[in-house]
Amino acid sequence: MSDEKKKGAAASAMPTAMAPPGLINKEDIPQVLPILPLRNSVFFPGGVLPLAVGRQKTIALIKDAVRDDQVIGVVTQRRAEEEDPGAADLYTMGTVARIVKLLKMGEDNYSLVVQGLARFRVVELVQEAPYLKARVDAVEDKTSSENVEVEALGINLKKLAREVIELMPELPAAATELVESITHPGHLADLIAANVDVPIEEKQAVLETVDLKARMKLVLELLNRKREILKLSNKIDSAVKGEMSKTQREYYLRQQLKAIKEELGEMGEEEEELDELQERLKKANLPPDVEKVANKELNRLKTIPAASSEYTVARTYLDWIADLPWAKLSEDNLDIENARQQLDKDHFGIKKVKKRILEYLAVRKLKNDMRGPILCLVGPPGVGKTSLGQSVAKATGRKFVRLSLGGVRDEAEIRGHRRTYVGALPGRFIQSMKKAGTKNPVMMLDEIDKLGADFRGDPSAALLEVLDPEQNNTFSDHYLDVPFDLSKVMFVATANQLDPIPGPLRDRMEIIELTGYTFEEKQSIARIHLVPKQLKEHGLNPDHIDITDEALLTLTTAYTREAGVRNLERRIADICRAVAVEVAGGKTEKQTINAERVKEILGPEMFYSEVAERTEVPGVATGLAWTAAGGDLLFIEATKMAGKGGMTLTGQLGDVMKESATAALSYLRSKAEQLGISPNFLEKTDLHLHFPAGSIPKDGPSAGVTILTALTSLLTGIRVRHDTAMTGEATLRGLVLPVGGIKEKVLAAHRAGIKRVILPERCRKDLVDVPDQARNELEFIFVTHMDDVLKAALETPPVGVTGTPGGEPGKEAPLPKPAESSPEVRA
Repeated sequence: MSDEKKKGAAASAMPTAMAPPGLINKEDIPQVLPILPLRNSVFFPGGVLPLAVGRQKTIALIKDAVRDDQVIGVVTQRRAEEEDPGAADLYTMGTVARIVKLLKMGEDNYSLVVQGLARFRVVELVQEAPYLKARVDAVEDKTSSENVEVEALGINLKKLAREVIELMPELPAAATELVESITHPGHLADLIAANVDVPIEEKQAVLETVDLKARMKLVLELLNRKREILKLSNKIDSAVKGEMSKTQREYYLRQQLKAIKEELGEMGEEEEELDELQERLKKANLPPDVEKVANKELNRLKTIPAASSEYTVARTYLDWIADLPWAKLSEDNLDIENARQQLDKDHFGIKKVKKRILEYLAVRKLKNDMRGPILCLVGPPGVGKTSLGQSVAKATGRKFVRLSLGGVRDEAEIRGHRRTYVGALPGRFIQSMKKAGTKNPVMMLDEIDKLGADFRGDPSAALLEVLDPEQNNTFSDHYLDVPFDLSKVMFVATANQLDPIPGPLRDRMEIIELTGYTFEEKQSIARIHLVPKQLKEHGLNPDHIDITDEALLTLTTAYTREAGVRNLERRIADICRAVAVEVAGGKTEKQTINAERVKEILGPEMFYSEVAERTEVPGVATGLAWTAAGGDLLFIEATKMAGKGGMTLTGQLGDVMKESATAALSYLRSKAEQLGISPNFLEKTDLHLHFPAGSIPKDGPSAGVTILTALTSLLTGIRVRHDTAMTGEATLRGLVLPVGGIKEKVLAAHRAGIKRVILPERCRKDLVDVPDQARNELEFIFVTHMDDVLKAALETPPVGVTGTPGGEPGKEAPLPKPAESSPEVRA
């Protein structure tokens, strides 16, 4: 519905044209008038006013009035926003009007010109549909126009009107002539009241004043106030004369408007909001350089019109400045024993991380200005990297915020967008700092190895400044464009692999590797954390279910084979759901879950030891491989057939692994006679090496000794021991070189039921990190030459092999012991 609004000059600088009063006799005014509600204006007798009409009720009124050639009543609404006004929404005094002209502007829009005839007072509404009708009383001026005082008041009104017109040079000269030409005092008062710029309520008060003297005094007061405002405006104008740029002119206009509003007691909401924003900036304890920028922006904001789009941009910027924790620090809980207990309560194992956090707290306790560390936890999925950040925050008493970097490809996600762009925002780090509310939170950078790069920039390059302890105290976000101190933040990044992380970024972080868990550790984690959590999530309690240690062992060995514990938690959830169904069905007695019940609920075992089955024929060897999800077994199968001496490699192999196979074959050919193999074994034979799980890409040099062992087993006919797995790089001279990922590979062998592991001698030191359970249950054989490998791996040594395997645990060369300063704490 469109509004009835003034289209003429009632609100403009040009006075509204007025017709002489007395155009209608009192007895000619009907007792019942159709009522036209008017908003944002007051219509006076003698006035001529253009109106735009769009409300359906008003359109119906206009049509009937024009058809019957009758007068109407124009009454001002108390609240302009009311779409369907009733008796309580209208003033009681209005103006009888005649429709002078009517134009149809559209389907539901009319434009009309009405002429005011006389005052009337609404007695009561007698009709609300299809439009308002009211019973009215005509009203006449009470004081005779020949009264001497009225004449004097008229003279004063004309004099004051001339002064006001002189102070408003934009008005034409005809305005003075119009005022001088009016002889009737009531007409003069109505003319001035209709054109003076005052609130609707004050104009309505003039309309409702029937006594002519009182009305003229009231108009005289309004006009006198208008004159004072114009004088004040001219005074402000003279104070700010001179050359003014566009910005200076806007500032002048704002000051002029402010001065006028102060005189009228109408200070707007914008000024109050800016004052509140200024107070927030003062309380934020901004650094001096930031405070200078903020004050400059605030002063500029005060000169921008509130309706301008630039106002919103500047206001949002200052809101961000005010909301950031420039100086607010949370107090660190430096109680070392409390932190140790909190970490042990939330996480089992991971002694390296716990040790590093305790070291940080100890140094903070001794030296309070230490910068926050930047740790990077690297390990397979499900070992507790992400949840560790919350435990660190609890242990240190800091706020915790998590920032997921997986799939981020836009550099602006890190550094923010410049304010020249529509919808610009700060980067994720500044947003996280606002969310934390303190300058020193624990910030978890999840999946930092999953960052990407495209035409929008390289986020990993933008992280170089954030994660550099020497630079992040002046981190610059494109949106803020002022330095922000991130040096107090404790950054904890997580990654599954180190390789995708660029070298410069990796160099800025302290790498802490988290490897998989042993069966014993998984059982402890399940008993302490996973089982209580799943019971709670499934609405069960210990009175409903008891999962035995035997059942947990079955779950970890026969139904999961992973480095972490995610799948183990899912299997426990499967069991809880099965019990929940029975409990919900009315079975209340406690259920004991043993190995047989686990198989009944989960079905056949998913994993079993296939090493013995795989190695029961010559030509199959068991290797150890490293993967992003932890270590795994790698079977290598070799076979021969009639041919011309070629070798085929299958299993989606990388170049390095293909070269290892070629080197192994060359070594065998050079040592064929010594190993009891015919020197011409390739003349009429083709070899085929296959690496099962052909859909998985494989690469690296650590399968060299396994390939050589498989080929030797094939060509000599001697089987490889089924309880033995191996890893190491083999050279053409038969030397065994060290490889990486020893802890993951050893744990994979332990999970698969392997009893003996062949490792390069120079990898002996890497066993320090292997858990005690795996170290105690496995036999380690350290080798330096391929002869040592063949003697240890094959069921019987080939002819001519005289090497001696490396030392065994507890004998000539004992295994290294874990450092005493970092014992593993187990709950």
